[in-house]
Amino acid sequence: MASTELNPRTVHRDFFGATGSLAVMLGTVSVVFIWYFSCNETACQLPLTATQWSLILQQALDPSYVSSAALLYYSLWWLWLAALFFIIPAKVVDGVVLRDGRRLQYRLNGLSSLLVTVGVWAVVWFVWGTQPYLWIADHYFELAIASIIFATTQALLVYLYSFRSSPKPVMLALAGNSGNPIYDFFIGRELNPRVGPLDLKCFCELRPGIIGWMLLNISFAIKQQHRFGHISNSMWLAIVPQLVYCVDTLVFERNVLTTMDIVTDGFGWMLSFGDLTWVPAMYSLQARYLAFHPVYHSSLACWAIALLGTASFLVFRLSNSQKNAFRTNPNDPAVSHLRYITTESGSKLLVSGWWGMARHINYTGDWFFGLAQCLAAGYDTPMVYFFSAYFLVLLLHRNHRDECKCREKYKKDWIRYCQLVPYMFIPYVI
Repeated sequence: MASTELNPRTVHRDFFGATGSLAVMLGTVSVVFIWYFSCNETACQLPLTATQWSLILQQALDPSYVSSAALLYYSLWWLWLAALFFIIPAKVVDGVVLRDGRRLQYRLNGLSSLLVTVGVWAVVWFVWGTQPYLWIADHYFELAIASIIFATTQALLVYLYSFRSSPKPVMLALAGNSGNPIYDFFIGRELNPRVGPLDLKCFCELRPGIIGWMLLNISFAIKQQHRFGHISNSMWLAIVPQLVYCVDTLVFERNVLTTMDIVTDGFGWMLSFGDLTWVPAMYSLQARYLAFHPVYHSSLACWAIALLGTASFLVFRLSNSQKNAFRTNPNDPAVSHLRYITTESGSKLLVSGWWGMARHINYTGDWFFGLAQCLAAGYDTPMVYFFSAYFLVLLLHRNHRDECKCREKYKKDWIRYCQLVPYMFIPYVI
């Protein structure tokens, strides 16, 4: 297959092209800074005055936050998980069929890597006590800065590597071959950059950020215990569901191979920063806030928040599991009774079960699950609800991309499917 046939020039550009991509890069990094300097041990208030913004800018320009120790520790963290990828026995599975007919192989040992890492955390606790974890909590921002530097460097190297000479054409992402260096660097030029069997996109999606998120949450809980002498019920309500979510992600590691991130998107700054910085730094916001500002819920509130979190997690997990089971084997007794339509392209679209309720029912469960964690942090400041607001925008954008992609791929079959499954998120509502 010729290079131009395999990698057609990108015509449509998401995020309003290079200008929007640059704005997203600057904006998301700014959010990490703003939320740290505005929500910390001293207070947690939205910056609404010129004085507050001036102080944030002054603090953001302080070079001391670029820490050589944090850069070293973060690099070692990434390399540790990469080493486990190669060392620990793994199940090797095939990915989806690519547009050149190939199927890449993936080593799946994320859960084993987590268990080994947790074992090391236990040894560290036994030998050095809580001090290493308190250091992580106290140097959260330096570690976040280190992850930004690492993620940006990784994205730049991967972008440059995508121009290499190769006997076979390098497969580029359909959305990442615009010819504009800013846009392609941001969105991701190469589809599946690899170092031997290590698929960088899949690895970063599941390992450093997800497991790092767990480590940050645990460190902030230890910080609260150290500071106040106990762990509040709000901290448990916030971090236990998040720990379960992270473990669940690695238990169902194979499911990521059919997601848009892996199948469609290139690996650029958007995913590199999102995986390595955004997920651990911003998703741990509730735990970081509660480490300094504990909230104490009534028993009724605890049960209500726990029920919302549990129910929404089950919607998320059961719907995704049903979809993946059907994709893997439509004749599986667990899903063989489900009704579906067959498109002209040969794809099967479910119109019953979870996916008969709404076209993106998994997004609904995912969002309410995150809302429950925000509720755990109380109602004293809107800043702790950033995750819910951001995640709503993210899921609506993903929904738009999904709908556009499916409308283009399935054409009139998509119209028929939408008539059979008219709701996007919540049955009989929207």
